[in-house]
Amino acid sequence: MEPLFDIATYSGTVYPNETVIPWTVLIAVYPYLTGLVAGAFTVSSMYHVFGMERFKPVARFALLTALCMMLFVPVPLLLHLGHPERAMNAVLTPHWTSAMAAFGYFAGFYVILLTLEIWFVYRPYFVQQAQRRTGPVGTLCRVLCLGSYDLSEKAMSYDHKWLFALAVVGIPGAHGLHGYVGFIFGSLKSREWWSSDLMPVVFLFSAIISGVALLIVLYVLSCRLRKTPVDLACLKGLAYVLWGFMMFTLLLEALEFANIVYKAREGIEMIMEYVTGPLVVPFFVLQLGLGAVTPIIVISYLIWRGTTGKALIAGVTVSALLVLFSVMMMRWNVVIGGQEISKTGQGLLDYHMLIFHREGLVTAAAAVIAPLILLAVMVRLLPPWVQNATSSPSPDAIAR
Repeated sequence: MEPLFDIATYSGTVYPNETVIPWTVLIAVYPYLTGLVAGAFTVSSMYHVFGMERFKPVARFALLTALCMMLFVPVPLLLHLGHPERAMNAVLTPHWTSAMAAFGYFAGFYVILLTLEIWFVYRPYFVQQAQRRTGPVGTLCRVLCLGSYDLSEKAMSYDHKWLFALAVVGIPGAHGLHGYVGFIFGSLKSREWWSSDLMPVVFLFSAIISGVALLIVLYVLSCRLRKTPVDLACLKGLAYVLWGFMMFTLLLEALEFANIVYKAREGIEMIMEYVTGPLVVPFFVLQLGLGAVTPIIVISYLIWRGTTGKALIAGVTVSALLVLFSVMMMRWNVVIGGQEISKTGQGLLDYHMLIFHREGLVTAAAAVIAPLILLAVMVRLLPPWVQNATSSPSPDAIAR
């Protein structure tokens, strides 16, 4: 029978229970998915709350992306648990100092908020389909109309005010959801690599850039599949957002590392040995060099030269793919890296990821791909690209 966890090889002084690394690749995928939720919702809010018209082509698509990702956020945790049927116990009988219980309430609240916001955005579409369609689809749309077919100016104004309020509430909700993940790692004093006051902020900013990068890739891909031109103003706006938040994220990661080195607490010698040894390639080369610095240079060059057309689309899309890779490497280096430094501060471990296993590479990849499949289905059921009377107006239009 295949063991539940692979035994990690080690060097130096290591406790016997550390030879089994309990938090596997699934725990790295978990904050990665929550980050995609926060970043996608941020782009949606830029239109629904701040009235940035250039983001209108992806506003509704961003909401659908956030919801599909959010529905699969608990999946890596449930797969990791030995008894996933007990997961609700933390919510039903919570210990009020438990961060996991807080996550249960946060996640439930946020799913409800996203569902309501999407309902208000698509209510005109439901009404139109209920009046035009027959069969199961027409029946479903009539149920979703909740007995109201009113699309008058007064009714729409009322809907838009509710949509605006939900989007405003969702901003701290989405960012608080992912800040909580960084809080869990940053509050663990037993791990020097994790224990940092800046950890929640680093997680939050990296979440935003990953969500924006995902929207860029999916939007360009959808335009290719639909054989429609890419809205260059929208794409360039997303590139500006990605570039700006990446600069802050890179700065925060540098400050976090400098803070750890400056404090020079117990175990700093082993941290430096780890950083200058096994972590050189995954951290400095892949996460920072290839995944962070390279996209910043590429996007800076595109903006400086005023690039447009296919060159802009290709450059921004490749940069977004590199950012998605960089954030995944960041999650890996935090989750796995923190466990590869022994608690004795005098040894290092080497995590061996299994391939075909409940907590292996294939399972982790499936957890990332599954919400994208759901998104493809949702886009067919709720087309986000319709730019007509069903489109939501900006806050400025609402005010007028």
